[in-house]
Amino acid sequence: MAVNKDQLEEIESLRSEISQTSRVTAPELESILYKPIEVLDHGFIRVIDYMGDDTSIVQSARVSYGKGTKQISNDKGLIKYLMRHRHSTPFEMCEIKFHIKLPIFIARQWIRHRTANVNEYSARYSILDKEFYIPSPENLAAQSATNNQGRGDALTTEEASNVIDILRRDAEQTYSNYETLLNENSSGETIDDNKAGIARELARMNLTLNTYTQWYWKIDLNNLLHFLALRADGHAQYEIRVYADAMLDIVRKWVPLTYAAFEDYRVGGTEVSAKEINLIKKLIKGEKVSFEEEGLSKREWAELQRKFDIK
Repeated sequence: MAVNKDQLEEIESLRSEISQTSRVTAPELESILYKPIEVLDHGFIRVIDYMGDDTSIVQSARVSYGKGTKQISNDKGLIKYLMRHRHSTPFEMCEIKFHIKLPIFIARQWIRHRTANVNEYSARYSILDKEFYIPSPENLAAQSATNNQGRGDALTTEEASNVIDILRRDAEQTYSNYETLLNENSSGETIDDNKAGIARELARMNLTLNTYTQWYWKIDLNNLLHFLALRADGHAQYEIRVYADAMLDIVRKWVPLTYAAFEDYRVGGTEVSAKEINLIKKLIKGEKVSFEEEGLSKREWAELQRKFDIK
C-alpha cells in the first residue's frame, strides 16, 4: 500500500481546510490536491502546492493586468504560438510542488534533471520504510542487443519468477541486516538493549536500490514539460515513465491549454535537420533521393523513415 491509515487521515484533514484566495486556481487540480496518485507497487505522486494557470502564462507574455483576455480562443492561440516557437519564459511563471515516493534507483535517474528544487527524506535522520519495488513479470526483460541502455525480449515465466524471487529475497535480507546494524526495527524500537547500533548514515549503505525513498520536488512549468518530453517518451525506462504519465495527467488538469499545445507540438511533433528538410522537399516533388547523397547516415535515414513512415 502506497500510503498508510495515518497518512490518509492527514490528507483528509488537509483537504478539509478551505482557504479563500484572490489568486487564480485550477479547479480540476484543486480536486486532487494532496491526494496520492499511486504509481508502481508502493510509490505515489501528490500535488502539494502550485502557482498560476494558463491565464498566468498569457498574462506574463502580454505583461497585462488581470486574467488576460476574455476570449479563451485568443489565449489558446497565444499559448500555441509560444509553444510552437519555443518562447519558454512565460511558462516559467507557473510552478508546482510534488510529494513523490519512488525507488532509489529511479530517484538517482530523476535527479539528473537539475532544474528543480529537491528535498529528500533523510536516511541520516530517520529509518527508511521496509518497502521495495518488485517489478511485475511483464516488466522484466533481457538486456537489449541493440540498445545499451534499454530492454530487449521479455523473460519467460520461469525466468521472471526466479528474478522476482532474487529481488525480493535480497531486499528483505539487506533490510534485515539494516535493522541489525541500527539495532532498531522499522518502527524505531530497540532490538537488543545490550547492544549499540551504528549511525543511521552508515547503516543505510547496505540497502538495495529498489528501496523506496521520498522527496518534495518543486519545478516551474517550462522545465516540467522538458522533463515530461523526455521521461514520458516510449524510449524512457518503464519505471520512470509511469511517473511521467501520471504527471502528464496532472498537467492536463492544471493548464489544459498548455497541455494541448504540448501534446501537439512536443509530444506529437518532431524535429528535422536541414538535410532532412531538403530530402523531404525532393520527395514531395517526386524526385528520386539517396540518403547518402543528401549526407545522411544510415541511422539518420532510418529515424527519418520512422518519423514520416517513408518506405
